[in-house]
Amino acid sequence: MSSAYAKSFEKIRIRRDREAEVKSHAPACQWDGCTGAGTHRAPVGRLREGEYFRFCFDHVREYNKSFNYFSGLKDTEIARFQKEALTGHRPTWKMGTGGEGGASADFAQVRSGRAGYYNRLRDPYNLFGGSTHTPRERKAKPLEAKALETLGLDTKATGAMIKARYKELVKRHHPDANGGDRGSEDRFRDVLQAYRVLKQAGLC
Repeated sequence: MSSAYAKSFEKIRIRRDREAEVKSHAPACQWDGCTGAGTHRAPVGRLREGEYFRFCFDHVREYNKSFNYFSGLKDTEIARFQKEALTGHRPTWKMGTGGEGGASADFAQVRSGRAGYYNRLRDPYNLFGGSTHTPRERKAKPLEAKALETLGLDTKATGAMIKARYKELVKRHHPDANGGDRGSEDRFRDVLQAYRVLKQAGLC
């Protein structure tokens, strides 16, 4: 017998030895009346994620054929589960409601641990209400800082403050209001450019 054939038979023998060892250490198959080794896991079902039955190979196949995760659920609950699966079962709410949707602890909430998610949610800018975090001051980029300086504002300026200052400077330096003064025209263009930069940056 060649060495190639010998190696192939050796691999088959080792594989069978390992399978026998696994079976000897495996718990008994949980299928009624079966005395085989429970070498394969099968999920217990809905709301018991992480729990498994132990079946032999033949019975795990039989179990999987009839397994239905949504067994016992109404069509409306299944539809809701499918919809929430699009966001990974993370909470969503309409803007401005602060996450106070008053949702009941239904199937999806119990499964996804939504209450725990609310508790872990970081909301440094208090967008959703109830946050005790103090908003961090936004660090302006060089162009943004220059634009704010052109308008006579600092990095703490809000969008409303920027818009108000922009309107004020446009009225003051508009060519029609200054009789064609060249210096005022240059200042007017600087104000327009600064406002454009800040608007593109989403600051106003």
